[in-house]
Amino acid sequence: RELVMLHWGLIPFWAKDPKIGARMINARSETAAQKPSFRAAFRRRRCLVIADGFYEWQKQNGTKQPFFIHLRDARPFAFAGLWEHWQGPDERVIESCTLLTTEPNDFLRPVHNRMPVILSPADYELWLDPEVQHPDQIQHLLRPYPAREMDAYPVSTFVNRPANDSPRCIEPLADTEERRLPGL
Repeated sequence: RELVMLHWGLIPFWAKDPKIGARMINARSETAAQKPSFRAAFRRRRCLVIADGFYEWQKQNGTKQPFFIHLRDARPFAFAGLWEHWQGPDERVIESCTLLTTEPNDFLRPVHNRMPVILSPADYELWLDPEVQHPDQIQHLLRPYPAREMDAYPVSTFVNRPANDSPRCIEPLADTEERRLPGL
């Protein structure tokens, strides 16, 4: 096991152009094992993508409000991911990944029709086991994370610009009394 930096947006090993990765930041957990772009990685190259939260945008009064979604106890967690090793004709190598998604739990359903798969720490070993190659052996891990263990708060639209990579992205909006997603 090793900790490595991966490019977000899976580039299948057979791709002719690495730009395809821009369209493959997520993969549906229900079908990833069958899709040509993800099939090999699902069987042999599963990974954990460590995070302390993620963003979703909710339409409110004609605008999109970003929310920082995290675990209630604020501990880091791991998304279920797939990774791939791509080598171009010029010998350039890119190691890339995608996040698996599933149906939303009750907490996220008002905001989006999908959510990333957050694995329970008890499931990390099975998910990473290279000997486990049949999808039926791990499909049960790819379920919605318990809603009661999640929370969210609104953040500034500063997060909307990918170049903005700072702690300011996760600062709660100062003028917001409601700390949870509306409707919950």
